[in-house]
Amino acid sequence: MTNTIYEQTKAAICELCERAKLKEGNIVVVGCSTSEVVGSVIGTNSNYDVAGEIFNALYDYTKENGFYLAVQCCEHLNRAIITERKAVPFTDCVNVVPQPKAGGSLATQAYKAFADPVALEDIKADAGLDIGLTMIGMHLKKVAVPLRLKNHKIGEALVTGARTRPKFIGGVRAAYNEDLL
Repeated sequence: MTNTIYEQTKAAICELCERAKLKEGNIVVVGCSTSEVVGSVIGTNSNYDVAGEIFNALYDYTKENGFYLAVQCCEHLNRAIITERKAVPFTDCVNVVPQPKAGGSLATQAYKAFADPVALEDIKADAGLDIGLTMIGMHLKKVAVPLRLKNHKIGEALVTGARTRPKFIGGVRAAYNEDLL
């Protein structure tokens, strides 16, 4: 069992990306309640330092493996997304800068750390990690497939994962490309 928030986060993102079979250039969306991580009720105890540990683990792993990280803001910013401009070069941006209590601590860390951060209303990610049951489903491509992770806790927060796959088109006898599943 890993001990630190950084190690727990790194184990979870690693397991998610491996099980989702992500390829270079894929996007991983992460929603996080640092309140839940520290054992409080979601939205009541935002923790910027804990968010820094989580962000560093996520960003270290995704950068090292050629994936793009997208971080979901809290409900105060309508669950907007913070990512790097190069991940979404042709997407319309919105004008907002997250703060720990208005956007969330993880989104604030991401905005400050990304080389060229942008805020978006939405994104269609290839996989997602939900730390503290923040509901990331709206930012996943269709069709989302839940992943029950062995690394299912970061601090006190429950962690769930999801990957996506293309829609099935055709009848019962249709052949499908197993590499896409």
